[in-house]
Amino acid sequence: MSKQLKIGLPKGSLQDATIKLFAKSGWKINLHHRNYFPDVNDEELNISMCRVQEISRYIEDGILDCGLAGRDWVLENKSDVLEISSLVYSKVSNRPARWILAVAGDSPYKKPEDLAGKKIATELLGATKEYFESKNIPVDVFYSWGATEAKVVEGLCDAIVEVTETGTTIKAHGLRVIDEVMSTNTVFIVNKDAWNDPWKRKKIENINLLLQGALRAEKMVGLKMNMPKSSLEKAMKVMPSLNSPTVSNLSDPEWVSVEIMVEEVVVRELIPELIDMGAEGIIEYQLNKVI
Repeated sequence: MSKQLKIGLPKGSLQDATIKLFAKSGWKINLHHRNYFPDVNDEELNISMCRVQEISRYIEDGILDCGLAGRDWVLENKSDVLEISSLVYSKVSNRPARWILAVAGDSPYKKPEDLAGKKIATELLGATKEYFESKNIPVDVFYSWGATEAKVVEGLCDAIVEVTETGTTIKAHGLRVIDEVMSTNTVFIVNKDAWNDPWKRKKIENINLLLQGALRAEKMVGLKMNMPKSSLEKAMKVMPSLNSPTVSNLSDPEWVSVEIMVEEVVVRELIPELIDMGAEGIIEYQLNKVI
């Protein structure tokens, strides 16, 4: 049997986004119903699907060699692990999530200091206590077993500390954000002993390289076009690219083929400009990885 790297991946809300990211990186993960150990097209990987709140503990204890976890839960658990990279992705967007302090929309509380002596519900117990202690605000923080937003509405607490990506759920419950406690995103973390193992370290570095490449590609597209050679110098000034655009001669000496990689958000402005410069046959295509 070949050597194996034990890696923990988050189940739950991040599960589908994580499996999609690994697929783009070259690892096809097949889940089985009621099974925490999926198949993967790499005999050197042993994958465990775990609650994101627990992954950093398993890695610190050496049960897992490495894994993807939320930075918030690494801090909450005070896990002694190595963070080798930041992977900003989520179930709905490619931006960090926020742990926010929220109150009922019609409450009199306008700032954290107004909550002195009040009850705060949260799943992120330790970090929330540290947040209020750092501000010298005495509060009663208690653990929330799910449906945290509803506890304010039901009058079970005066405020909550809850994670949000878009703020939609917070607004839907009629809550008002009065402060941000912490920003968080997924991080690639490693057990210290595993990192000191040359084979495991190389395997981890390779996985991280390809994950980062897949994430970078999600924000970019490729553009390929033909344009008059006389327009090339002007076009080069408006075409953003990772490096210089690739330019190839065509059978017509007055024309060239140009290929670039650009951030997707600029394409809507860039294509009309290129057309005005005489570009033709513009093709936009998705990228799988950008290394």
